[in-house]
Amino acid sequence: MAAPRFHVALDLAPVMAGEIVDLPDAVAHHAVRVVRMSVGDSLTLFTGRGGEYAATLTRVDKRGAAVRLDAFVSVERESPLAVTLVQGIAANDAMDYAVRKAVELGVAAIQPVVTVRSTALPSGERGERRLAHWRQIAVAACEQCARNRIPEVAVPQTLGDWLAAWRAEGLVLAPTGSESLASLPQPTSALALLVGPEGGLEQIEIDSARARGFVAVHLGPRVLRTETAGVAALAAVQALWGDLR
Repeated sequence: MAAPRFHVALDLAPVMAGEIVDLPDAVAHHAVRVVRMSVGDSLTLFTGRGGEYAATLTRVDKRGAAVRLDAFVSVERESPLAVTLVQGIAANDAMDYAVRKAVELGVAAIQPVVTVRSTALPSGERGERRLAHWRQIAVAACEQCARNRIPEVAVPQTLGDWLAAWRAEGLVLAPTGSESLASLPQPTSALALLVGPEGGLEQIEIDSARARGFVAVHLGPRVLRTETAGVAALAAVQALWGDLR
């Protein structure tokens, strides 16, 4: 059984092998109270900057927990295909699912966008909390799927503003799209995958994406939910051009 993995916001370095470090309080609580780890158990730490640390739990007490850094392992599990999921903001559960599964499938970044039919994003502090929630989901997904680099979940933008700034290749999912993924050539640069929210994108939004060079693609004869569509498309492009081949 693989050692439990934890993301730590610590300034670790490969030369620290053999040193004892205190775990952040939240990580210590999760390791000891939730995962039920004990002194002597093995675990893996990663900072999100690449590579991971094999470690051993050395202390558990009222003050928290500490580990010994046993070795740095420079393993990377990132896809060679740099895909940005451009996700129309969906309802809470659907958006959470889309973020979590996109990270598991190797997405390089996630850009939430406001579209005509997207779920309203709260303003001010509530909106900031929602963004922080999505980012924490990305961290937890990396812990689960063994990625050592955390994809950015960017600050939400309007779809128009984001399209105006994008300078690489792109696909827009549209049930009426004339192309299939299998019919397309392999991307030669970073790739954006635009997915509408519940209810899909308006035709004018699809047309705007196409005007910026995006190719409208369908995912077969069935209409998929927003949280399913992005996952299915990511799995397909990773199988065609990424690391699921």
